[in-house]
Amino acid sequence: MPSFLDYCLANHDWLLEFIEELVAIESPSDDPAAVNRCGRELASRLEAIGGAITPIPSTTAGDHLRASFGTGDRQVLLLGHFDTVWPVGQLARMPLKRDGGRLYGPGVFDMKAGIGLATLAMRAVLDAGGFETCRAVMLWTTDEEIGSRTSRALIETEAAKSDAVLVFEPSLPGGGLKTSRKGVGQFEIVARGVSAHAGLDPGKGVSAVRELARQIIALDELQDPANGVTVTAAVISGGTRANVVPDEARATIDARANTIADAKRVERALKALQAKIPGAGLEVTGGFDRPPLERSPAVVKLFELARSTAAEIGVKLEEGSAGGGSDGSFTAAIGIPTLDGFGAIGDGAHALHEHVEIDALIPRAAVICGVLDRISRA
Repeated sequence: MPSFLDYCLANHDWLLEFIEELVAIESPSDDPAAVNRCGRELASRLEAIGGAITPIPSTTAGDHLRASFGTGDRQVLLLGHFDTVWPVGQLARMPLKRDGGRLYGPGVFDMKAGIGLATLAMRAVLDAGGFETCRAVMLWTTDEEIGSRTSRALIETEAAKSDAVLVFEPSLPGGGLKTSRKGVGQFEIVARGVSAHAGLDPGKGVSAVRELARQIIALDELQDPANGVTVTAAVISGGTRANVVPDEARATIDARANTIADAKRVERALKALQAKIPGAGLEVTGGFDRPPLERSPAVVKLFELARSTAAEIGVKLEEGSAGGGSDGSFTAAIGIPTLDGFGAIGDGAHALHEHVEIDALIPRAAVICGVLDRISRA
């Protein structure tokens, strides 16, 4: 491990330049041409350290990138994304800069610094003779920020071949890894009624808004925040004019759960909703598009490997939970040991103050080196 730390220290400037170059090439999820510009730069740099690069085209997003290193039947998957929430031109508002020990810029924390850390660690382990009996696959996707619709199957396919998955999303505050994540679902409830004049013939109408209101109140029965279950009516709309009994109303529902069992229970309950007012109709669509990442014994074992590796260089590694989903949720749900949050230490994901802590990058990279080396030689 000390040799990995020395290696990373010697390549501090290389790492910063790598991260800054990725951040300088803006890559919003909804702009495939921009994403592909960033992808070409990333592919070139991964090829330069020995990666076998396979671009994977998408019809609705940029090209995903698969990079393979080493040989052998066993596999470890390094997972993340290079699309961001920021539009082209955001750099003018959030300039890429080093200031006060921090590196600022759109997408630097979520999660281009994580890609840089993974690449430096891969380079270090390869130079130390690792991955001779185990291959490493990097899968960097382009639509994580908009639901991973075109990449989910790719992620699950690569994960199914792997002994473990390391996800390079940002760390928890202070550098902790994520050993659990809530599952995230989105549903739409549409209530339908009968329109009528609100003053002349209100009795001939059936209010879709009243129906929807009753359904939203009933959602409280599904809440169990102490156990991580929340169901939130987030966006509500309905009606056309003040003097018309509304014949349609709809609500977008955000649902979150810590366990697959709770996610299934909430989804079944939402799909089973029935209209409460005579003459009204109800339709519920949607589901949990990101399952929970549960803290299984296999996840704990992988974390203990990372924790002991970090301790060798004097880094205290903690674990915790996150309220949002990631692509690691897909890999954990199919039973592959998954550790999330291997990315940079910083703050401001999706915010104007987005940044990473520069001094924390090298110890982080050294820990990743050790984890990859241990997995490759197991």
